[in-house]
Amino acid sequence: MYKPQFNFRAGSLFLLAFFVSLSVFSQQIKNLSGANTPQDDMNPVWIGDGVLLFTRANHFQNVGGINDPGDIWMTKKTPEGEWSEAIHRKDLSTAGYDLALGLEDILTLLVFHSGSDRFGVFQYSKFGQEWNFLRQVSMPEIEKFQGAITGSVSKGGKYIFLSGNRSDSRGNEDIYVSEKLGPVQWAAPKSLGSAINTPGQETSPYFDPSSGLLYFSSNLQLGAQGKDIFIAKVLSEDLTEWSAAQKWVQLSSPGSESAVTFISPTEVVWTTTQNSDGFADLVTYEEITPLEIPNEFKAPETVAVSQQNQSENVTTVTELAPLYPSSAVGMPEVKLMEKSVEMEEEPVRWLVIDQKNKIRVENFRLMAKSGEEWKEIPAQNQKISDLKASGVQLLRFEAAQFFPTSISLSELKTKEPNVILMTKAETGNSLLLDKVNFKRGTADLEEGDTFDFLDQIVGFLSENPDLKIRISGHTDSAGDPGLNKALSLDRAGAVRDYLVDQGVDFERLRISGWGGTRPIASNATEAGRSKNRRVELTIED
Repeated sequence: MYKPQFNFRAGSLFLLAFFVSLSVFSQQIKNLSGANTPQDDMNPVWIGDGVLLFTRANHFQNVGGINDPGDIWMTKKTPEGEWSEAIHRKDLSTAGYDLALGLEDILTLLVFHSGSDRFGVFQYSKFGQEWNFLRQVSMPEIEKFQGAITGSVSKGGKYIFLSGNRSDSRGNEDIYVSEKLGPVQWAAPKSLGSAINTPGQETSPYFDPSSGLLYFSSNLQLGAQGKDIFIAKVLSEDLTEWSAAQKWVQLSSPGSESAVTFISPTEVVWTTTQNSDGFADLVTYEEITPLEIPNEFKAPETVAVSQQNQSENVTTVTELAPLYPSSAVGMPEVKLMEKSVEMEEEPVRWLVIDQKNKIRVENFRLMAKSGEEWKEIPAQNQKISDLKASGVQLLRFEAAQFFPTSISLSELKTKEPNVILMTKAETGNSLLLDKVNFKRGTADLEEGDTFDFLDQIVGFLSENPDLKIRISGHTDSAGDPGLNKALSLDRAGAVRDYLVDQGVDFERLRISGWGGTRPIASNATEAGRSKNRRVELTIED
């Protein structure tokens, strides 16, 4: 087991405390592998030989495309101190969420996969410049984790620290540790306890066994403003007792800091949203800067032991508070107390993408529908609870030369960017009218959402009077091909008639009916057949 090294001052209950640090604003930082990318770059892991691995979300080169929650990418540091443009490591990635944990030994890399045909921790073996899939390791109860996982393996490969959410978590994500038991056997992850885990979020743990220090991100440790990096020292051999966490003020900014890795004892890389519109970037210091890392810690003042009551933004916890009699020696007695903790809701983040060209759409307007009225609202700092309180049910994204795109409030995510795909109105591009519905087996338009959606198309065509549109109807392959072709043409005609009735020039609209001859999914399943029953708009010369 790891044996922590720490000293108590004689006659005191506390480890030595307090340190003086400098704000990140007094230091010059730089972005790695491209500044202000439209993706989240997360969980940096230094594996030596100039190589830094990290997870990049929602990039069009990811195995799963623009909706892929995270593939593994790599950037290299040259002997001159320059960082190369990041490259995609397809050999380590899947169509799901992928996370490099770090080196188990000099030739073995541990990777966490989720959401694809692989789930759990896997070994990859180094062969030349490539990583070859080796095998899955056994880690009981890892399947209990839900949502995104962050973490890393400690130097020497003895412990894996993971952050995730499961039924025994105090907050959204807690930090857990698993100890290596054999070549492919690891212990079930166990919680680090209440000194580390709060009713908020604790993520991205990095443990240095030589110092016994744990670096992690939290939004509810004392002093947190958004998410900040905190440092705690291990106090027990089983890694379940920890000192009070101290905020690493040197790395703090008005943005959110969520991960750290050490390149050397004097050089660090971390993630921040300080200059990136809410999306995490990898940063380091422009020049080697003395790291103000605390070396004196104190015992935790309170230890929360259970969650009593939790609402949307407020959590009540029962805590163990220390009593310090004048004659006390050793650990203090404790008493129970209740405390309400205000948990700040995170704003919704947007990743608005040109679907064809795979680039970010910067200048867009956000429209909100309350009742029957649409109005423009700020795109930044919107919270779901505020939108609900305002009676908003639907949001619409508008940008010059792009068809409008809508999303319902129920579809919004808070823990990851909301990917909004927009279709540019240029020759050859097609827009799926996914919210246009027909009465079963007929060409009669369903009222409600269908009309509202088509009204948005009318508004767009009115603002772009030179565009010519082809409306194409499609069916699945079931039934008589001749009847399917006629139905698809009638449905395209019904859409054209509605647009004309709302003021669009008839001469700008052409129609086609293709029946089941141009499927976009398999007709062997109902889900596939449903996708094939569609109407599309295509921009023509």
